[in-house]
Amino acid sequence: MQNWQSLLSAPFSRAQPPRIGQATPIGELRQRHLAITAQFIPAPDDVSCEAVQLGPLKGEWVRPAGAAAQRLLLYFHGGGYLAGSAASHRPLVARLCRAAEAAAFSLDYRLAPEFPFPAGLRDAVDAYRLLMTNGYPPESIVLAGDGSGGGLAVATLMAIRNGGMPMPAGLVALSPWADLTLSGWSMMLNAENDAALSWDLLFVSARHYLKGGNPADPYASPVFGSMRDFPPIMIHAGSMEILRDDAGRLGELAAAANVPVSVEVYDGMPHLFQAVKTSADAKVSLSRLGHFIRARTPEKTAQPDLKSAPAT
Repeated sequence: MQNWQSLLSAPFSRAQPPRIGQATPIGELRQRHLAITAQFIPAPDDVSCEAVQLGPLKGEWVRPAGAAAQRLLLYFHGGGYLAGSAASHRPLVARLCRAAEAAAFSLDYRLAPEFPFPAGLRDAVDAYRLLMTNGYPPESIVLAGDGSGGGLAVATLMAIRNGGMPMPAGLVALSPWADLTLSGWSMMLNAENDAALSWDLLFVSARHYLKGGNPADPYASPVFGSMRDFPPIMIHAGSMEILRDDAGRLGELAAAANVPVSVEVYDGMPHLFQAVKTSADAKVSLSRLGHFIRARTPEKTAQPDLKSAPAT
């Protein structure tokens, strides 16, 4: 016979998702991450999307009506480095492209645990190199990403700089996950406010991604690196998310390196509110991100055909 404590706690227990730990299957971790994208509002009707292969890399070509030729986003999706794809993040990428009047190559980089760090970073750098090889000048390219993809965008920029490659025109990041040590205060302060992400989900995801590697490696956690010689950066986040402080710390790092940077934290907004809410804040955020991208990238007269891009 159940006692009164168990009767009271039973409905609450059923409403709570199982705790995440070392034994949590990868499939369940991926479902937790993809639950975020399930809340995305549909992509705009005036944006076309098609699968594309750029050399050995796969992804999706996103083109809004009226996009400027050669104004290009190289986009890295979120998903904790374990989940997500160009297709899962299509609504968010499409809205950003429309606001920026730009096309995007949304990269399907390799995911952990099958392909741990630094496989995804290598794919990101290779994508940038191949875009330039196929006719896109660096001054027409802006790196962009959300969540783990936002952190990957910053790490990619570090790798581009350290490799002596030409720098892109800029970088935009939405709610970037840039500290795999999870040391930001907002991890604790917003633990009860963030319905999308949790400390344990990110901790276990980081362990699978790093496979025993150092979580403070700047190529994994860019907050521990240097932004010397970076192009201008814009970062947006919501005040209610546990990744809020990652955005602020990236801003401080950029300012310390004398890099033009704008960090905007939207009051009362959740993780990736730009794609989950049709609010005034979402519209303002996308408008400002779009203006930043347009201001950084000149219009061109010719557009390469990535569908016929050769493998190199």
